[in-house]
Amino acid sequence: MEDDVDEANWTFTNISLDDESADGEPTVQRFILEEQYSIMNCEIDGDMENQVEQEEKSRLINQVLELQHTLEDLSARVDAVKEENLKLKSENQVLGQYIENLMSASSVFQTTDTKSKRK
Repeated sequence: MEDDVDEANWTFTNISLDDESADGEPTVQRFILEEQYSIMNCEIDGDMENQVEQEEKSRLINQVLELQHTLEDLSARVDAVKEENLKLKSENQVLGQYIENLMSASSVFQTTDTKSKRK
């Protein structure tokens, strides 16, 4: 496969790890194709971007789930308040009717006819 590559068109990037090691000996320098170096950088950048993107997606999914649970709780609370409201309205109607019946049965609250008293 190496025979198929045109070496005259290659551009190399020199990546020096260190000029000298701790014992003063020269270190090995790596030469890689600039295209491969760019691809490696893109892959690393892509992996980091992909990881950041996945973290953002996870955060958004968790936020959506939390909001859905909050909405379910609020809907249940609204339903409970509606039921309580209907119950209280019904009780108020019963109490109102009871009070009207008591007032009509009592002589204190009887309506007086002013015309009949004057004649």
